Amino acid sequence: MFSVLFPGQGSQSVGMAKDLYDDFDYIKHLFNEADEALNLSLTKIIFEGPKELLNETENTQPAIFLVSYAIYETIRRETSFDISKANCFAGHSLGEYSALACSEVINFKETIKLLKIRGKAMQNSVPKNEGGMVAVLGEDIKKIEEILDINKNKFSCYMANDNSVGQVVISGKIEDLDNFVIELKKLNIKSIKLPVSAPFHCILMNPATKIMSKEITDTKFSTPKNMIVSNVTAYPSQDTEKIKNLLIQQIENPVRWRESIINMIKLGNKKFIEIGPGRVLSGLVKRIDRNVELIQVNNIKDLNNLKNL
Repeated sequence: MFSVLFPGQGSQSVGMAKDLYDDFDYIKHLFNEADEALNLSLTKIIFEGPKELLNETENTQPAIFLVSYAIYETIRRETSFDISKANCFAGHSLGEYSALACSEVINFKETIKLLKIRGKAMQNSVPKNEGGMVAVLGEDIKKIEEILDINKNKFSCYMANDNSVGQVVISGKIEDLDNFVIELKKLNIKSIKLPVSAPFHCILMNPATKIMSKEITDTKFSTPKNMIVSNVTAYPSQDTEKIKNLLIQQIENPVRWRESIINMIKLGNKKFIEIGPGRVLSGLVKRIDRNVELIQVNNIKDLNNLKNL
C-alpha cells in the first residue's frame, strides 16, 4: 500500500518543471490555462523568476500547486503506474489543495484561483515583516509547548507546524519571536528563523480565514477518489463537508505532519511518493520512520523511479 505526498511553501525554485513543459504539449496547455485563470504570467515567474517574485506568497502557492499537478498529470499519462490507486493523498499546508485537485475534489482552475486568493490573504493578514516563523531543531514538541506555556506572559508565539521528530515551527510577531529565541538560547536549544514574511498557521491569520471561509464555502467539492489526510486532524477522510470545514480551519491551525505520517503508516502504508518540486517532505518522513520506502518525482528522469513499484 502506498500514499502520495504534495509539498508546501519552501519547495519552490526558479525553473521547476521546465523539462515537462518543454517535452509535453498538455503541460504547456496546463501552464497556459493557469496564466489565463489568474490573468498573470505565472509561467514566466516560475521559469524566469526573479526568485524574490516567485517567493512572494501569492505567487508561491499557485506556482507549487501548478508544478505538483503537472507532475501528477505526467505520471498519469506517461507511465503504466496507476497513481490513482494510492491509499491516501496528503499535502503540507498548500499541498493539501494539490491533494484535493489530484483526487478530483476541486477542478484545476478553481484550485489555482483559490490558492492565489489564499496566498494574498495570508500575506496581508499581518503587515509585511511584522510577523515570521522560527524552526526549532532537535527538541521534543512537548518541551516546546511547555516553554510557550511557561512564558505566555512574556511573549505570544504559536505552534505552527509539527513537521517531524525534532523539527517544529513556531509563528508569531517578530518581537515575540525574538524573545522566544532568547529563551531557547538559555536552554541551549537550536533554532533557525525561516525566510518568510508572515506568521502562518496561527490565530494571526484570522483575517485570511474570514476571506477563505467564503471562497471555500462557495466552491463545489466532489467526493474524493482517495482518502484525504487533513493537516488539522492528522486523520484521513472522504467526507466532502468535513474536508471543506477542515480546509477553512487549516489556515489558523498547526500542520500536524508528523502525526499524519504516523497515522498513514498505521493504516499499512509502507511506501510514500512525493510529487512536486523539491524533496523536503521525504526528508521529514525519513526522520519520522526510517523503515518506509520513499520515492520522489519532480522531473522526467524521476518517472523511472515508478517502474518497479
